[in-house]
Amino acid sequence: MNIITKFQKAITNAQSIVISTHSYPDADGIGSEISLCLALRKLGKKTLCVNNVELLERYKYLDTQSVVIGVERFKQDFFFEPDLIIIVDTNIIDRTGKHFRALHQELQCPILYIDHHPCNEARMLDHCINTKAAATGEVVGELILNSGLEFDEQTALPLYTAILIDTSSFRYPTVTAKTHELIAKLMATGIKPPSAYNGIYGTKKIQHMHLLGKVLSSANCSKNEEIAWIVLKEDELKEFNTDIEDTHGFINNLLILDNVKVACMFRDDGDKVKVSLRSSGEYDVGNIAVSIGGGGHSHSAASLIDKTVGNNLTEIIDQVIKNIEERLLPPK
Repeated sequence: MNIITKFQKAITNAQSIVISTHSYPDADGIGSEISLCLALRKLGKKTLCVNNVELLERYKYLDTQSVVIGVERFKQDFFFEPDLIIIVDTNIIDRTGKHFRALHQELQCPILYIDHHPCNEARMLDHCINTKAAATGEVVGELILNSGLEFDEQTALPLYTAILIDTSSFRYPTVTAKTHELIAKLMATGIKPPSAYNGIYGTKKIQHMHLLGKVLSSANCSKNEEIAWIVLKEDELKEFNTDIEDTHGFINNLLILDNVKVACMFRDDGDKVKVSLRSSGEYDVGNIAVSIGGGGHSHSAASLIDKTVGNNLTEIIDQVIKNIEERLLPPK
């Protein structure tokens, strides 16, 4: 059964639907849930997006009809018992956050996952998961179109932004002609790429440029220049008064380096180190992330490593780079 058939089967008898995404959501999760919610409303469904917490201010321009709320507000002001829960941009309930997990346990409602992240075969059989899609927004766009609906600007902008973010402005190897065909349909509603880009990436203060300069000055690479990395420290965010959300793209600056195969950013969060990984396309950083306790795509992945006694930032960097070097060695 293909994902379109699975989607139609799931929503046919569902009149009330709650949509959610992973905790600390990015624009792919947020844009996908907003567009899907508006589309399902056009099909006559009672639908609301309920996230672990309220939507961050920086994303509210995507939610023109205020369809995204947090769990607490849902319980207080909008509560209804859904026939179906749809979770986008993850395929694991634990990643939705503790408040939403508790809500799901209370509701005891069937779940449909719509996603593009790797998962086991059993989950792929039962849900709308396409690991070849460039973004969850691409999967959602296909489902909307195959439901007999057309895009308008309110549904198109969140999806365009979802795909823009999750492909790093269409630079990842998962981007295909099919991706751009969907983008063309979204743009036909009147979306302007410059304003869409500035809307999600934002215009920056001079402090942001100073932080980027300092972080890039920490750039290092392996002897063969195939691995490059940068370091972002917790106190630097405070020093330069920069939102952590504005630093996610810093790592992409490394992908323009000659010979680079894998790029890393180590973000020191105090008791933990966030390790972000990107690939030029030749190597699977998803497998590398799994080996250090994380996960993700072949071209974009991450892990969170606890600091322990004798396991400080410098040692974590050394361990991760050594791990990557061993995986990039040619077979004997």
